[in-house]
Amino acid sequence: MTDRKISEKATTAQKVQKEGVTTPRRPGRPSGVKKGVDKRELLLDAALKLFAQSGIAETPLSMIAKEAGVTTAMLHYYFNTREQLLDVLIDERFQPVRAGFSDIFDIHADDPLMAITSMAQCMIDAAVKYPWVAPLWVREVISESGMLKKRMEERNGDKNRKIVHDCITRWQAEGRLNPELDPALLFITLFGLTLFPLASMKMRQGAPSPISPEALRKHVSVLLFHGVAPQKL
Repeated sequence: MTDRKISEKATTAQKVQKEGVTTPRRPGRPSGVKKGVDKRELLLDAALKLFAQSGIAETPLSMIAKEAGVTTAMLHYYFNTREQLLDVLIDERFQPVRAGFSDIFDIHADDPLMAITSMAQCMIDAAVKYPWVAPLWVREVISESGMLKKRMEERNGDKNRKIVHDCITRWQAEGRLNPELDPALLFITLFGLTLFPLASMKMRQGAPSPISPEALRKHVSVLLFHGVAPQKL
């Protein structure tokens, strides 16, 4: 082998070593990426579970790491602070749930009773699909002191609440909805009819008549459509 070829071979070897290149990578996700994504999702799941159980203020990052089965250092690799973690949860977990409510008042623009009932049904469906929704909403959103409520308002304002409020007042002015209803209280009432019973469902499992999502859907629909007065024959 000539000196030139030896030199070229040595230069190539040095380049390979420097760049960390061994053999061409096969198409697809790099070997370490999926594992990292899984750990991140695992941390988000653990945070939601603990936040729903104990509240955000009472849940340190070390507890979330322990629940997820990773080190605190691994958690800090993805989320430097609890506030950063909460922002990610709002963007990736809470907002998609709330997005399912956004079109209801447009779809049923001329039928307020159907819009309000559909909103209640969507709340129930979301709480059934995502077990953390009901207890976390009751603890952190309905409560005036909830960290989640404050953080969501800081990031997104109260646009959704204003849309609902404006729709209700418009329907009242048009004679489509009971004018005695308080628009601000109506939305809170829907939370109370739907998420609060589901949040307490686990505590009622041993009761003679446990709450089921199906029974709750029927109860809320009857209550909203017909009220509590006896039906006229």
